[in-house]
Amino acid sequence: MTLHIDIDETKCAGYGNCIADAPDVFDLDPETNVAFVLDGHPQPGEDDDIEQAAADCPVRAILLTRA
Repeated sequence: MTLHIDIDETKCAGYGNCIADAPDVFDLDPETNVAFVLDGHPQPGEDDDIEQAAADCPVRAILLTRA
């Protein structure tokens, strides 16, 4: 199953917890301070880090689904 990541841009407040948990997956837009998923991600084996990033988001802006 593939992990799909959605970021609710209306909720993201730019805390950066997602980057601390999964720096190869997430980054912050320097103009809007909103998180985004880096190109080509997620990769196999990063699910635990991504799930931790979603859990650590203080505003619950990261939504994960499996397809």
